[in-house]
Amino acid sequence: MVRKASAIWRGSLKEGKGTLSSGSNVLSNVPYTFAQRFEDAPGTNPEELVAAAHAACFSMALSAELGKAGFTPDQVETKASLTFEPKDGKPTVTKIHLDCNARVPGIASDAFATIADGAKKGCPISRLLNTEITLDAKLG
Repeated sequence: MVRKASAIWRGSLKEGKGTLSSGSNVLSNVPYTFAQRFEDAPGTNPEELVAAAHAACFSMALSAELGKAGFTPDQVETKASLTFEPKDGKPTVTKIHLDCNARVPGIASDAFATIADGAKKGCPISRLLNTEITLDAKLG
């Protein structure tokens, strides 16, 4: 399976502008700029998209791992906080924290914690990233 996306950048780093699109066209010519990426201007940026991908991937991975253990979650909600800062003089994703709340009937909290940790390690986006990944997983 191959997933595709594309980006176009026009101009200099600070004054230029870009657009990004996904192969599914869910994202189609979505604009992004230096200010959106490195400052607090409204709009998306690559790091926000990585955080969204990680939150979605972990939620699905946790659901899969719970299923393998005989549990079906009512809901898994994950928020990802990505830290983007200079490292060795270069902008770097240094950490992603996953904050998960799940409703899983019949599971003990220690079993849930073990399964959630396994999902964190096995999630395809976690496996892709070369950064510190932390998790706070709660039953609710």
